[in-house]
Amino acid sequence: MTQTPARRRLRRGLILVVLLALAAALFWWLGRPKPLPVLVATVARGQVEATVANTRAGTVEACQRTRLSTIAGGRIATLAVKEGDRVRKGQLLMQLWNDDQQAEQVFALAQLETSRKRVAEACTTAEAAQRELVRQEALFKQGFISEGRLDTVRTEAAARAASCATAKADVAQAQARVAVVGTARQRTVLVAPFDGTVAKIVGEVGEYSTPSPPGVPTPPAIDLIDDSCLYVKAPMDEVDAPKVRAGQPVRITLDALPAQSFPGKVRRVAPYVTAVEKQARTVEIEVTFDDPKSAGRLLVGYSADVEVILDVRSDVLRAPTSALMQGRRVLVLEGGKLAERVVQTGVTNWEHSEITSGLAAGDLIVTSLDRAGVKAGAAAVAETAPAK
Repeated sequence: MTQTPARRRLRRGLILVVLLALAAALFWWLGRPKPLPVLVATVARGQVEATVANTRAGTVEACQRTRLSTIAGGRIATLAVKEGDRVRKGQLLMQLWNDDQQAEQVFALAQLETSRKRVAEACTTAEAAQRELVRQEALFKQGFISEGRLDTVRTEAAARAASCATAKADVAQAQARVAVVGTARQRTVLVAPFDGTVAKIVGEVGEYSTPSPPGVPTPPAIDLIDDSCLYVKAPMDEVDAPKVRAGQPVRITLDALPAQSFPGKVRRVAPYVTAVEKQARTVEIEVTFDDPKSAGRLLVGYSADVEVILDVRSDVLRAPTSALMQGRRVLVLEGGKLAERVVQTGVTNWEHSEITSGLAAGDLIVTSLDRAGVKAGAAAVAETAPAK
């Protein structure tokens, strides 16, 4: 059947309309806004802790550390140890030249020995005089001697007894002299006050060692550390200090041992502000390791960070803290679009926040809030995080 010109024109018009519609649809498809790729985290149940951390790096300290110097100055005659040596309590560490004091001690000991011999002589004579007095008293009663003779014997016995007492006093004096000389020698000798490790020695044999009195920045002769007992001292901001109490659990991390943490407890909180830098004020806390051996061989002076655990909530709904916006608002990916929700939070730390209302387990919460175009109502698609 032959088509009329009118029908042919109608058919061409319909084809043209269809082509235009297809072109418009293609143009719309190509020009439509593409969904924004966003990073999301799944809201789930888990543990959330409330913690506070130190404001500046803490330091591993020894429970006992002493910087020793001799009481008197002088030339170093003996260095009995080297840096790094382990020493026992009472062990000789260093001695200054003290030959003059040794000579004085020898002289004092000789005087002591002489005084003891004089005691033996004087007291033996006093005993003999006392026996003679007893005999003379018996003779006086029998009338063989006069009373004057008896008085003379009594006086002699008393004098000998006094000489014995004086000789004993001389011995005590000589002993005191020996003690004085011995004490003077201790002013030139350093011994270990406890078991420990020699950290540093200032001076060599033959050099002059100077005492370091309080308030004078003179280097000590020997730095002795008891590294069998270590703790961490860390500064806390004054705002957080009232929350910290002795006995609270902590996590300790060390720069020297990355990717590891060690449990411990707060041992002490300083009762005063220990440092003021511009407007920042800090309070020092001291924490101990629950198991000191777990960290291996620690060195005094290692830098350390302390996280004090204030509260722990287990099996609660939680979301990344980085996903929370001002006003406790979050963006949730649902149905290919971003929706805004207001949530209520409980315990919060840098990593997670407890969600008490506004979200449910399984919700996809947006964490890449810094990307352009990320806002409520925007079309979005979850982006797969790159493999680490």
